[in-house]
Amino acid sequence: MKTNVAVFYGCRSVEHEVSIISAVQAMAAIDRSKYDITPVYVTKDGEMYTGDCLFTIEEYRNLPELLKKCSKVNFTRENGSVIMKHENSGLFSKKKSVKIDVAFPVVHGTNCEDGTIQGFFEYLGLPYVGCDIISSAVGMEKAMFKDVLKGAGLPVLDCVCFRAREYVSDKQAVTEKIIQKIGFPLIVKPVNLGSSVGITKVKTENELDDAIMLALSFADKILVEHAVTAIREINCSVLGDADSCIASVCEEPFMNDDILSYEDKYLGNSKGGQSKGMASLGRKIPADLTEEKSEEIRKLACDIFKALGACGVVRIDFIIDTETDTVYANEINTIPGSLAFYLWEATGTPYRELCDRLIELAFRRQRNRENITYTIDTNILSGVSFGTKGSKGAKL
Repeated sequence: MKTNVAVFYGCRSVEHEVSIISAVQAMAAIDRSKYDITPVYVTKDGEMYTGDCLFTIEEYRNLPELLKKCSKVNFTRENGSVIMKHENSGLFSKKKSVKIDVAFPVVHGTNCEDGTIQGFFEYLGLPYVGCDIISSAVGMEKAMFKDVLKGAGLPVLDCVCFRAREYVSDKQAVTEKIIQKIGFPLIVKPVNLGSSVGITKVKTENELDDAIMLALSFADKILVEHAVTAIREINCSVLGDADSCIASVCEEPFMNDDILSYEDKYLGNSKGGQSKGMASLGRKIPADLTEEKSEEIRKLACDIFKALGACGVVRIDFIIDTETDTVYANEINTIPGSLAFYLWEATGTPYRELCDRLIELAFRRQRNRENITYTIDTNILSGVSFGTKGSKGAKL
C-alpha cells in the first residue's frame, strides 16, 4: 500500500507564486511507485483546494478558473488518523475522504514557512517534512537567526533592528543609531521575508528613508546591516536532522545589481517569462572556490543547521568579504526555492531521491516524538466543584 503524501503550497505570502512553481516541481519528482500524491493548494485567503488539475503548472495562469475545477477541503483527526474531507460533499458524493500519512510543505515566506503551517501539522499530529515550529520561526526572523548564530560562535554581520512605530516616532534617533553603528553602504531588509523582497542597498543618508519605508511596507520590523562591497555570494544546502546532516556542493549565483534581486532569482534564465523557480537563477555549480574554502563553508553550513535544530533540506546563503577572505552567514531558507534540488543533483543525489530522503526524515522524527511523554495521568478534576457560584465558589 502506498504512502499518501499531501503537498501543501501557496498560502498567504508575498512568495505565493514562487511556492506554486516549487511545489509543482516537487510533485513531478516524487516517486509515484511509492507514494500517492494529494496536492493541497492554499489560496491567499487561506482556503485549501485539491484536484488533479493542480499538477499542471499552466493551469495556474487563470486561478479563478482553476479553482472552479477543484474541490475545497479541510483536515480533521479521526480515530488516530488525519483525514482530508471535501466540503459540500453529500452522502452520495463520489468525492471520498482521504487518509493523509505525511505532509510535505513546499511553502515560502511569512504566514507559512515561518512555523505557521508547521503548527497546523503539529496540532493535527500529522508527520511533516522539514524544520519544526521553532527552527522555522527562528530561520525566518533574520535578527533572531543572527542572535542564535552569535550564541553558537558562528560568524554573522552586526545589525540594527527597529519597529515601524519606533521609526515613525523618532526618525532622527533611529537614523543616527544606524549611521553610528553600521555606517554606509548598508543593506535594509524586512526582518521576516525571503526572495529578496523589500531589500535595498543604501549608499548615502539621502537614500535611507525611502529604503526603510519600502521595507516597512512588507514588515513591521526592519533589520539594517553593513553592506560588504568586495563581496561574493555563495550558497550551500544541507540535508538531514539533529542526528546527522550532510552539505551539498557550493554554488555562486550571478547578480545583475548590487544585491541578488527577486528577478535574478526567479527570472534569471527564464524564457518568455516562464520561470522555473530558483532553477531559473544564473549560477556556477560548483562555485569557483579553493578546496579549503569550499570545505570551510560546507562545515559552517552544517554547524548552522545543527545550531538551529533544523531538519529536512535547507539552503544557507553566505557572503565572503574578499578583502579579508572572511565568510559570514547571511540567512537560511528553511524551505528553499525548488528545494535546492539543483545543488543536490550536482552533489550526486537526484531530485526523486532527495524527496524520498525528506519523507523518511519526517517519519523518523515522528517515531522519535512518539517515545516522548506529553501527558501524565492525574485525577485533579475529580475534586473540582464550582457549584452555582461561578469562580468565587470554586473549591480546589
